[in-house]
Amino acid sequence: MPVSASRNAAIALATVCLTALMFGLEISSVPVILPILQGQLHGSFSDAQWVMNAYTIACTTVLMATGTLADRYGRKRMLMASLAMFGATSLACGLAQGMSVLVLARGLQGLGGGAMLICQAAILSHRFVEDPARARAFAIWGIVFGIGLGFGPLIGGAIQALLGWRWVFLIHVPLAGLTLLLAQAGVGESRNPHAGVLDLPGMLALSMGVLGLTCFIIQGAATGWQSTVAVASAGVAAAACALFVLVQRRSAHPMFDVSVFRVRRFSGALLGSVGMNVSFWPCMVYLPIYFQVGLGYDAATAGGMLLAYTLPALLMPPVAERLSLRYRPDAVIPAGLATIGTGFLLMYAGSAAGDPGWLGVLPGCTLAGVGLGLTNTPVTNTATAAMPSAQAGMASGMDMSARLVTLAINIAVMGLVLLAGIRSSLEAGLALDATQLRSAAESIASGDLAALAGALPTPLADAPRIARQALADGAGWVMAYGGLSALTLALASFVVFRERGVRLK
Repeated sequence: MPVSASRNAAIALATVCLTALMFGLEISSVPVILPILQGQLHGSFSDAQWVMNAYTIACTTVLMATGTLADRYGRKRMLMASLAMFGATSLACGLAQGMSVLVLARGLQGLGGGAMLICQAAILSHRFVEDPARARAFAIWGIVFGIGLGFGPLIGGAIQALLGWRWVFLIHVPLAGLTLLLAQAGVGESRNPHAGVLDLPGMLALSMGVLGLTCFIIQGAATGWQSTVAVASAGVAAAACALFVLVQRRSAHPMFDVSVFRVRRFSGALLGSVGMNVSFWPCMVYLPIYFQVGLGYDAATAGGMLLAYTLPALLMPPVAERLSLRYRPDAVIPAGLATIGTGFLLMYAGSAAGDPGWLGVLPGCTLAGVGLGLTNTPVTNTATAAMPSAQAGMASGMDMSARLVTLAINIAVMGLVLLAGIRSSLEAGLALDATQLRSAAESIASGDLAALAGALPTPLADAPRIARQALADGAGWVMAYGGLSALTLALASFVVFRERGVRLK
């Protein structure tokens, strides 16, 4: 390879890796600062859920559309536009003075982040065509992405301790500027002359369905299931989901070809995607609340504790690949999900101890991370390999969409489970009416343990202890939900993978 071409290839790889690092950090560093955001911006528990879900749902919105637009108008152009948007909206997040502004900025940031995510693989595929350079480039990209996800909690906690929570967002402004300069210098423009047609109705219907269902769960828990907002959200979700199915069945160029679900290996892998995001990733939003408020650790320490949760996921993929070659992904994916589920049940047991601490929950956190590392890479490889090469892009898009949709919904569901667990604990020991219970549970879930004393009709000296125990009980419910869900989907994946008359090797 000529020197100039080699130099441009290195710059292109650096561009994509910096983009992957920012995306990974923005997912895993923000949960650590959620308890601090709720206090300093005077946000409610549902506000904290929307800080995460606004980003996730926005990513889902642009996921499938970006690939089509990048193919048609240029992958470099789309990457640079998404980087500029990500940097500008990160600035807006860092400067936000209220939770409503932060949630809006996070939604816009998610649009840029989702577009960045899709452009990365397209640019690498175009720039690195031949092995072994292609394999090496994708391996480096995957490692950097994993570093962003794995070390995000520790980095977020350290930034909060040294500079304040705003810099968890503001750090992306200079990073995005540097990445833009690298992209301009080293990324060549590329297009696909046979680019597909943008499925705008399908994209909008899917987004509205996820948004409506998420809003129904979050707002229903906060304002009551029969409130106007909750009922309207449920109606929007049902109508949008029905419209999405109708559009996909009638479209000549659907986002999702429902016929692919007849392919057992693809469906089994997709259940693996759902299993990871019904348990591991949404729980990452709530573990920092438990570590900081329930166990009393600061943000930096909580971020360090979360390394036990995320670091094994970074270290295990090579082991997962070797196991997949020896035993087939058909066995490794269900086994990985079962490992996640077992880890969650160990976390539940540790949280239920008489005097819970970091030693009680860390073994389960580590085992859950090992399970994620065993599941993640085989899921992606199996989903794409199960389909003809012409449908590999759609298979990859469906895999990523399944992850993000499930994540958004289960951030809301786990919040609902957390509130239910807190209410159950309070109800067992205190005489409060339904309104008082709901208000007290939301305050405790937000980290305001002192709020319980104000909700009581008569002063109670040990109200903070009762509130802390209620939070621990609610966190236990979340861990049990994650564990049982992962184990259920492990069994479902195994059953779907197993073809009649064929034994797994």
